Amino acid sequence: MKALLLSVCSLVLLTGCVHVFSERSDLMVDRTIDYEQFKLNPKAYVGKFVKFGGIIASTKNTKEGSRIEVVQFDLGNDDMPYEEHVSGGRFLATSPGYLDALVFKAGRPVAVIGEVKGEKVLPLGEISYTYPVVSIVEIHVWKRSDLYPYPPGYYDSPYFYYGYGPAYPYGWGGPYWYGPHHWR
Repeated sequence: MKALLLSVCSLVLLTGCVHVFSERSDLMVDRTIDYEQFKLNPKAYVGKFVKFGGIIASTKNTKEGSRIEVVQFDLGNDDMPYEEHVSGGRFLATSPGYLDALVFKAGRPVAVIGEVKGEKVLPLGEISYTYPVVSIVEIHVWKRSDLYPYPPGYYDSPYFYYGYGPAYPYGWGGPYWYGPHHWR
């Protein structure tokens, strides 16, 4: 009975430690490469494996395969991209197979482990933009609600703040009375 209870408790505790990427893929990643270095000279890292993420800008399927344009944001410890006001730029995540544009739609957070393939110049609006290219080994798309784990609304303490309650302005009381001091 104790063994059953111990195994159930272990299972419950370990489910919180699940990672979105397989251990095999995660071990291939060269963690010394940060996005700023990578963006400056992607050709120097060809053949290396990296892990980057961000928000999907667009998905395009061509004869060569699928191409996801990602606006880069830093990944947290849980491999979830943290939206900030500053992005490192954009990169392309490519796959020889078909990736459904409804699953990988614009605005969804994504994390990618992939092999660096170099760079590609494509139009971005009215300019030519040099995209670093990563060939997808593993990809994880987050639900938009995963970024904000609480429903919208006001989250405040249901209790009075110190000093703003029934005993205001003297606090909550206690063994001593801290009323107004009368200096003689």
